[in-house]
Amino acid sequence: MIDWTRVACLRQEIGEEDFDEVVRLFIEEASEVVERLERSASPPQREADLHFLKGSALNLGFTELAALCQGEERAAASGYEVETAPVIGLYLASRRAFLAGLSTRSGAAA
Repeated sequence: MIDWTRVACLRQEIGEEDFDEVVRLFIEEASEVVERLERSASPPQREADLHFLKGSALNLGFTELAALCQGEERAAASGYEVETAPVIGLYLASRRAFLAGLSTRSGAAA
């Protein structure tokens, strides 16, 4: 679910303080996107939201979420109706796993 090697590399690349800020911003912005997806945004907005979530998820090592978002983004771009419940559920599960994992690894964030 979480690529902890990616997380460790990002933390090392940008430093602990900036890492904490990246995590905080990701959680804040991704939560806003998920809320929009729950409200059933327009198809172009869904596609844009899924694209944002995919990129942000990849940056922080949320590999399963990124893969799911990529598939749904492609479906939205092709005009297909996107089922957002699986994306939302996986985001919430990934966020829980990520935050729990951070507490057991070096450093703290969010």
